[in-house]
Amino acid sequence: MGRWLVLGGTRFLSRAVAATAVARGHEVVCAARGTSGAVPDGAKLLVVDRDAPGALEPLRDEAFDAVVDVARMALPWVRSALVAVGANTAHWTFVSSISVYADSSTPGHGVGDTLVEPRTEETITDDEAAYGPVKVASETAVREVAGERALIVRAGLICGPDDLTDRFGYWPNRFARGGRALTPGDPGQPAQIVDVRDLADWIVRSGEEHLGGTFDASGPRSTLGAVLDEVADAVGAADLERVPAAPEALTAAGVQPWAGPRSLPLWLPASHAGMLARDTAPAAAAGLHCRPIADTARAALAHERTLGPDRPRRAGVTPAEESEILRRFS
Repeated sequence: MGRWLVLGGTRFLSRAVAATAVARGHEVVCAARGTSGAVPDGAKLLVVDRDAPGALEPLRDEAFDAVVDVARMALPWVRSALVAVGANTAHWTFVSSISVYADSSTPGHGVGDTLVEPRTEETITDDEAAYGPVKVASETAVREVAGERALIVRAGLICGPDDLTDRFGYWPNRFARGGRALTPGDPGQPAQIVDVRDLADWIVRSGEEHLGGTFDASGPRSTLGAVLDEVADAVGAADLERVPAAPEALTAAGVQPWAGPRSLPLWLPASHAGMLARDTAPAAAAGLHCRPIADTARAALAHERTLGPDRPRRAGVTPAEESEILRRFS
């Protein structure tokens, strides 16, 4: 078994990667602040603040069989990690995003698509508009150092246990509550998700096998109607009544797509329909196996109940907002 460095390891995908690597017998070091949660049992926490200059210097003379970096919007983090341990690492995985693509509207495209212009500034930003551009620049930095040792994972919508975005989890929570549930009235809209456990498993296995290249990493292409059907069948209450509303009616009612307050998660405007319809066949051929959506829905609902289903949410409509909107359509 090998020695792994996970840059992060205390929350969601990076924690799932660390846990999977431990379960597969690897020695795992998680480099993180340690303020977002605990590392998995069996992993070692190296307390580092990647904002601090030279934070990874203690690792400079260390050798690793694999490194996994999930840096979100911090090109300096990516570059400093490569400087510290890039030369002594046999395989390097960088988790990027489908947000790197310039065309978000066309379904069925793959990794050869045109990318957004990279943001190469060394300053760290919290501007969400910079997310894709920073990921593009980070990908380039990884390839320049790791070359054929690099795996670039352009992840789609990651769902399942420990997800804090409230996007996919909104639907299992809502359908389990039952009653009249407001849903997007465009069932044919593309939809595509990947369970965090499946993505983590693939990342670890790919590191073990030294898989290189760039992949759009998500589940098979589906439709919003089919995804919501699977969620409802898995966890829906007996009295659940789904009430579809046309996109124009939702917009008129002040409902936003995708995420944020007063939103319906997974609903996308036509200008972004291609985001959840990437060509993931190459990733599947390379070993990314995805469980049924029903399994993800049950795990997401369990996580929702742990957090508290009535908590303030980052995405979705509140029960009061939903009742008010439904009255408009009565």
